[in-house]
Amino acid sequence: MHSIRNFFCGQWSSSVRLDEKTVIITGANTGIGKETARDLARRGARVVMACRDLEKAEAARRELMDNSGNQNIVVKKLDLADTKSIKAFAELINKEEKQVNILINNAGIMMCPYSKTADGFEMQFGVNHLGHFLLIYLLLDLLKKSTPSRIVNVASVAHTWSGIHLEDINSEKVYSPRRAYGQSKLANILCTRSLAKRLQGSGVNVYSLHPGVVQSELFRNLSKPAQIAFKVFSPFTKTTSQGAQTTIYCAIEPELDRESGGYYSDCGPAQCSREASDDEMAQKLWELSCQMLGIIWD
Repeated sequence: MHSIRNFFCGQWSSSVRLDEKTVIITGANTGIGKETARDLARRGARVVMACRDLEKAEAARRELMDNSGNQNIVVKKLDLADTKSIKAFAELINKEEKQVNILINNAGIMMCPYSKTADGFEMQFGVNHLGHFLLIYLLLDLLKKSTPSRIVNVASVAHTWSGIHLEDINSEKVYSPRRAYGQSKLANILCTRSLAKRLQGSGVNVYSLHPGVVQSELFRNLSKPAQIAFKVFSPFTKTTSQGAQTTIYCAIEPELDRESGGYYSDCGPAQCSREASDDEMAQKLWELSCQMLGIIWD
């Protein structure tokens, strides 16, 4: 019954405070990103909402300030589908913020029609994996200066839907929205494993997680029959507040100070697929990601 209770309720609580800490959350103006921002703002953190839609983000910021009583919430422009935007955002953060204690890579798109990012990457792989990969790379020095610090990558159980297709990483030969989404989420977990090894002893810990099946805007690209099916099963899904709990857990739970590189669900360790534990593939993906982004990251 314990796991069932966790699935439906996502219950977890902590009195941890984040006063004098700075948190960056991508996609913080909606869904579980917004609920994560709400919780961490209530804990006293300085919250940087990294969002593509500034109008929506500003409305969310005002709501969160009123709701949390925390006025230290700011909005910054970040479009993960454009490396120029990612670089401009990181440059601003590195210049203006004296520390970043928690980076939460939450933004994502799900099962959209085929399209490409500004740099020519398949949209789901480009936004969900490469965009966040580049963001981590550009903010890593600041995260290292801010230790102990954490990087939290919001992945999904959908990582079991696909392997990594190194020979067709941009899905140009074959495109399935489901397969491309699964590949991007598998990449999140593999990247987390690789990053944890590279950051061992640095004071920067990294985690990936499955938030649960959450009632959010992520499902807006589903076909009409799929949306109807989702509504039928909606009593068994999580609210955005429940869906945010594992992200918050990975961001603040003190017991995780001794852990790095793991995959979590329902506020505890979870089993990922065999493909997600393949260190050889993780290394190949790492090298390919660096090549695609034109960066050198040993």
